[in-house]
Amino acid sequence: MHRRRVRRRSRSVHATTVIACLLVLLPVTLLLGPLAGEAQHAPTISRIGLLFPTSLSDPRTVRFVEAFQQGLRELGYAEGQNIALDFRFAEGKWNQLPGLAAELVHSKVDVIVTYTTPATRAAKQATGTIPIVVAAVIDPVGAGLVASLARPGGNITGLSQMVPELVGKQLEVLKEVSPKTSRVALLSNPANPAHALAIRDAKAAAGSLGMQLQLVEARNPSEIDSAFAAMTTERAGAVILLVDSMLIDHRTRIADLAARRRLPTVSATMETPAAGGLLSYGPSVRDLFRRAAAYVDKILKGAKPADLPIEQPTKFELVINLRTARALGLPIPQSVLIRADQVIE
Repeated sequence: MHRRRVRRRSRSVHATTVIACLLVLLPVTLLLGPLAGEAQHAPTISRIGLLFPTSLSDPRTVRFVEAFQQGLRELGYAEGQNIALDFRFAEGKWNQLPGLAAELVHSKVDVIVTYTTPATRAAKQATGTIPIVVAAVIDPVGAGLVASLARPGGNITGLSQMVPELVGKQLEVLKEVSPKTSRVALLSNPANPAHALAIRDAKAAAGSLGMQLQLVEARNPSEIDSAFAAMTTERAGAVILLVDSMLIDHRTRIADLAARRRLPTVSATMETPAAGGLLSYGPSVRDLFRRAAAYVDKILKGAKPADLPIEQPTKFELVINLRTARALGLPIPQSVLIRADQVIE
């Protein structure tokens, strides 16, 4: 009997001690509990800066931004909830890109997404620490932006538009729609470092197709007219535009000059046939922007740009302007039309 009383007393003392401790800790728990819960559930909003050399009203800009936003949504991001987008547009004035890049760095964005080599170069000069994702750059290695595609190094990664055999594919399509064309002008910008490799590949492809290439250059808009005059002098039967921001910006003027000379115009960007050129075959830049969102996601989750290999295009688009084809007197073969992703009528 005595032992039972001792045990009951021990349990009573133990219970009293526990209750006393809980009463001491309760105010602290009440004070800290809600704050800890709030901190645990407070949404983290990551800020993404986007640097464009184009304007917001440019149809390209609209398509590319929508594709990037789509990519973010597919990965679970919602603007205003867990991510915020901070845009800068140079409105076609490339000399403004460095200042706009500096603004994004000053605003302390978590990642900068760029489009074109000039925009990426401006971002690189503005920061060596903030991760930069290139959504679409022709040749990031040749432009000196990264060390290699497999191991970029530094703070830049993303997607390249470079496809070595691209001009060869364009020449093949041109041969299908205009089989009598044997001499083709290749319009390049000598200031673009990516064009040297493209020209080399174009020469090899032209030789295998029995075509002759005429190399024509335009370093700036003022040289475009003289470039087309040289095409006329050399009696070119068509013109291929190498991918270049300056040439894309002046696509309407180029299409008009080609139409006056009845030259079929081929490029890698769909903006060319949309402006009146004959056709385009090249990487889908919209798809590149959608895929750029995956790079942003990886970086926000801790990945380092230096460790993320730069990817190349996986989706290509063929766009044909039938109005231009009719004006040139070129019947587009059915075998080409059925392969087209878009036909402009």
